[in-house]
Amino acid sequence: MPLSPAFALLESERLRLQERLDAAKSQAERNRLGQFATPGPLAEEIIQATLPLLSPKQSIRFADPAFGTGSFYSALLRLAGPNQIERASGYEIDPHYGAPAISLWQDTQLALSLADFTRQPLPASEEGQFNLLICNPPYVRHHHIPAEEKERLRLLAKQQTGVALSGLAGLYCYFMLLADRWMASGAVACWLIPSEFLDVNYGSALKRYLLEQVTLLRIHRFDPTVVQFKDALVSSVVVWLCKKPPPLNQTVTFSYGATLGNPPISVAVTKEELQAQPKWSVYGHPSQNGTAIDRDGKLRLADLFSIKRGIATGANNFFILTPQQITNAQLPARFLKPILPSPRYLSSTEILADGQGLPLLEKRLFLLDCDLPESTVQARFPHLWRYLQKGVEKGIAERYLCRHRSPWYSQESRPPAPLLCTYMGRQTSANGHHPFRFFLNHSQATAANVFLLLYPKAPLQKLIEANPGLLRSLWQRLNNLSADEMIYQGRTYGGNLHKLEPKELANATIENFFAYGESAAAYEQLHLLESGAVYTPSIVLDGAE
Repeated sequence: MPLSPAFALLESERLRLQERLDAAKSQAERNRLGQFATPGPLAEEIIQATLPLLSPKQSIRFADPAFGTGSFYSALLRLAGPNQIERASGYEIDPHYGAPAISLWQDTQLALSLADFTRQPLPASEEGQFNLLICNPPYVRHHHIPAEEKERLRLLAKQQTGVALSGLAGLYCYFMLLADRWMASGAVACWLIPSEFLDVNYGSALKRYLLEQVTLLRIHRFDPTVVQFKDALVSSVVVWLCKKPPPLNQTVTFSYGATLGNPPISVAVTKEELQAQPKWSVYGHPSQNGTAIDRDGKLRLADLFSIKRGIATGANNFFILTPQQITNAQLPARFLKPILPSPRYLSSTEILADGQGLPLLEKRLFLLDCDLPESTVQARFPHLWRYLQKGVEKGIAERYLCRHRSPWYSQESRPPAPLLCTYMGRQTSANGHHPFRFFLNHSQATAANVFLLLYPKAPLQKLIEANPGLLRSLWQRLNNLSADEMIYQGRTYGGNLHKLEPKELANATIENFFAYGESAAAYEQLHLLESGAVYTPSIVLDGAE
């Protein structure tokens, strides 16, 4: 049906209102509440893809539990028309957006409440439930949810669905579960949520709900090079489900592309496949073609390395210092250790060192790390004491990480690692379309949490000590790991930004780098070494002398 001119005019007013309201809030404020409005064209595209899932001419009882200014409701009015909408309800916790939205939509059938959806009483009957629920729930990370609020949400979700969410789950996971009892039998729900739930451990409970308690219809993953939200660094998926038990021989459509209509990639995946696959992003991904990466005859990096995040200081500007800052503050050398700068300051992936183990870099930095009690510092190291008092005055001692350390100015133990990997990066033509880099570190410098640190496990370390050329060859092999393999293991965000946590990098695989035999036989020799067997030099890396 043609779009109504009256509702098209309302959408123009809504867009101006949204722009004005967003400009009145800082990015930090919107991050805390997860206030990232769905762009109008995307909302319209989602409504267009969702309406065909309803019965023809079905009266719509619509709900949006995170209404904002109403991008989905506006698109529904324009595409379905007011006559097909029997009832429309919305909930918005933030009056900054909700109050103007009430005024904007006051001449329509919308009932918009300024309230927390998760605290509302459940509908008393099926007539009070909804048959169409479309929502972009607030993207609030778990560490922004107060502990008591998180516990309330976890208990409520468990009571209503039987699903126990991890404490690492974001607010959007709770919204999806708590909306279940608001939907009538046969209702259709569409959720615009971060793609990370496809792969992360805390998403497993949500995925069980989608496979066991409702009928999961389709998941569309947007091309991460096409950012859906200009003001939020997140890669998005759209999830469609129907409130009815899953059928026998169920298949779910996984699609991928910049748009929802006619996506370039679309595959059907069985429920059994999804239950066996921990990473759902593999389905429909252009580099994977619906199958996991072949791991036959390969070694996991976890077989070879202990992998840790670099040091999180809690206040880099205070704890990571230049030589000039150290001189000015007259800080004792015994409490300073070299630390590598951000990867953007490293022109080479091989970090050379001088005779003292300091990295040969133009930008030299040192980490302040002291584990002495405050009384000892005050009595024996007055210059350090004065510097620490500046941190107290600036509130650094009360920051989250600092106040959970004892003393607050001590640091995590992260010895220098011989190999490092960047923690995140973009996939661009400038870096050969590879978002991650491995560094060979000859220095005694530790690293901050912009790096992942790879420490050879004991058996591999013994081989390296007997054959030092092995480490260089291994580093070269790591830098030849395919971008697809590493992206598959990690997480993807908007703007083609990719990130790896230590456990994710540990799951990446490398071709068997031993000069003979299968990987299992070769690595068996490493375990023999660990048990005290004699090293045999026939186990060498290709090209190592």
